[in-house]
Order: sequence, then C-alpha cells, then structure tokens
Amino acid sequence: MNIKKMGLLPRVIIAIILGAIFGFFLPDVLVRIFVTFNSLFSEFLSFVVPLIIIGLVVPAIADLGRGAGKLLVLTAILAYGSTVFSGYFTYFSSSIALPNILPEGSMVDGIVSGNVSGDLTPFFTVKFPPAIDVMSGLILSFLIGLGLAFIKGETLKNVISDFKDIIEWLIHKVIVPLLPIYIFGVFLIMSQAGQVFGILNLFVRVILFIFVLQVILLLIQFSIAAIVSKKNPLKLLRNMLPAYFTALGTSSSAATIPVTLDQTLKNGVREDVANFVVPLCATIHLSGSTMKIVCFSMALIMMQGGIVDIEVFSGFIFMLGLTMVAAPGVPGGAIVAALGLIQSMLGFDENMQALIVALYVAIDSFGTACNVTGDGAIAVIMDKIVDVFKSKNKEQLSSD
Repeated sequence: MNIKKMGLLPRVIIAIILGAIFGFFLPDVLVRIFVTFNSLFSEFLSFVVPLIIIGLVVPAIADLGRGAGKLLVLTAILAYGSTVFSGYFTYFSSSIALPNILPEGSMVDGIVSGNVSGDLTPFFTVKFPPAIDVMSGLILSFLIGLGLAFIKGETLKNVISDFKDIIEWLIHKVIVPLLPIYIFGVFLIMSQAGQVFGILNLFVRVILFIFVLQVILLLIQFSIAAIVSKKNPLKLLRNMLPAYFTALGTSSSAATIPVTLDQTLKNGVREDVANFVVPLCATIHLSGSTMKIVCFSMALIMMQGGIVDIEVFSGFIFMLGLTMVAAPGVPGGAIVAALGLIQSMLGFDENMQALIVALYVAIDSFGTACNVTGDGAIAVIMDKIVDVFKSKNKEQLSSD
C-alpha cells in the first residue's frame, strides 16, 4: 500500500489509531521525539498562518471584485449570509445540546488541559516569530484585495497570484503531508498520559450531533429556496444528493463542481445562472465547514469548564466566513486558514489547535458535502432573483 497515494482522511485516521495504541508502550525518550516535532511544527504553523491568510484571501477578494455586477454581489451576500447563519445556528444549538452531551464536572476535569504531554518536554525548541499577526494579516488582505479589485495595474496582481501559488504549494506539499505526523504525536502524547480514550469517547458524541445539525441546516436552506421559488423543498434536496455523495468521496468543493452543476440544472435553474453561481459558491460558501469549527471549538471550551461567550463567538463567526474564502479548493486549507482566528480570538493553545485539526479532518468530507449541497439552494434562489430582474427590465422597456 502506497501511503503517499492515500487521501488525507485515511492517513489521519491511521495516525489517530496508531498514536492511541503506541502511547501505551513506547518509552518516554521516543515520545519526546514527537513532543519535539509537535513543538516545532506548531511554531511553524504560527509563522505561516498569517501568510496563508494573505495568500488565499487577497486574490479571492480581488477576483470577486473584478467586474462585480448585481448578480455577483447578491450571490456573495447570500453565500456569506448562509455561512454566518450556519455559525449562529450551530452556536445556539450547541449551547443547548452540548451541556447534555458532554459529561459534567469531574468527568471532564483534566481530559483537555494546556499541557497534554504531562512531564515530557521537547529535546529543544525553536521560536518562529510571525512576520505579521493574524488580525493585521486579515486587515491587510482586505485592503490589498479591495484595492486590486479597482485598480487597472497588473504588476501587483501577478505578484499576488504567484504568492498564492507558493502558499498552495506550501499547503499541499508541506503542511498537509505533515499533519498526520503532527496528529499522531498529539494522540501518542495523550495516550501516554492516559487521556486519549476519554477524549475520543466525548467527540464521537459531538460528531454525531454535528451530523444531525447538518441535516437540519440543509432542510432549512432548501425550505427557504422552496419558498422563494415555489418548488418542493424535498425534491430540490433529493436532486442534490448525487453532489452530496460525490463530495463525500472527493472532499473537495472544487472537484465536485461538475456534479453540482448537473444536479442544479435538474432543479430547474437556467444554465447561465448555474454556470456562474455554482463555481463561485464552491469558493465562498462554507456553511458546513463553519458548523464543524464552531461546534468543535465550543465543545473544547466547555470540556475545560470555560464560558462560551456570544460576543466572542459572534466576532469569530463573522471573521471565519471571510478568512476561509478560497480555502475549499485546497484540501485541509479551511481549517489551516482558520487556525489563526482560533488562536487569536478563542485563545486555543497548540494542543487544542491540534485536536480541532484532527477532529475537523476526520469528518472533512461531510462538511464539504454540506457546503456543495447548500450551493444548490443558493442557485435556486438566485435563479428566482434573476427572473425578478428580467421582469422589471421588461416592464421598464414596455413603459418607455
């Protein structure tokens, strides 16, 4: 079996299983090797996350603004609104359900702590101070992206395009291949400290809860689309199921575009609208991904006895939708791009970041499937909006 040809999900699952098993018998000196690796990799992630945000967000905003018309603006607003709605829907649902899903008090005390490695320390540490912090990177990305959308010059656009290629290469060839080793180290350390099975048991419940939330979210999205278009919501959703199951296999919104297009046309969306809306939403619509990150973040905070503050999560949800723009086309890119916000706005340390990466990747394809299926609902709504625009234009022409 060629491990390099395996998808990210199988490699992460293998890493979790092996880490949980090896932690019981590997000597401390070998475990410290992975403690050292995780320390270095965590520092490296902290250094590159602001660069990843700039490399992905700037060209996405620049392309979005190029020749922006009503259709583009409305599609972007609908996609972003759907993503933010998913975040708030997850927040309020999780606030009610997670306290009943997660054990109380002493049952979770010590399972997740700031130092899962116990007394084990790295053999050495190296600090990689980021060239720019996360929030500064976000603001800079918005400013440059918006500027590029309105200027005529091509020089900086070409530089940013090349920089995006470098960032995507970095994610594909360095970060994603090393993530399974990083996750193996996390679960090895937790297993060595006797914590791994408690954490896995807790998060099986959370993952099942997320599946239920995704079904409800899709029903809400297609119910709204049905009200606008006066069509059967269950029929609309049923027609999109091939796209859902294709995304489960590809784990990529971009790779699923051909199937999403075909199924969107079967829902009665005109071809020119589908050809515009589906590829755009594959880049900017992240309702399923947002749901996973918000729910896992809340669960980790609650497991530590922390308070899930709505003001903090409101800012987190709004920024999350912007930060992950263009990340769906990069396997593992969404959670990597979101790590900066998770660290800066929620205060997650390296161990908690590693946990949320492992959990996110473990059900990555289900989040992608939710994203692309919801794209079909947005396309149906936009098709109706185009009808309204065309009818108004006809009325104006006849009156003239």
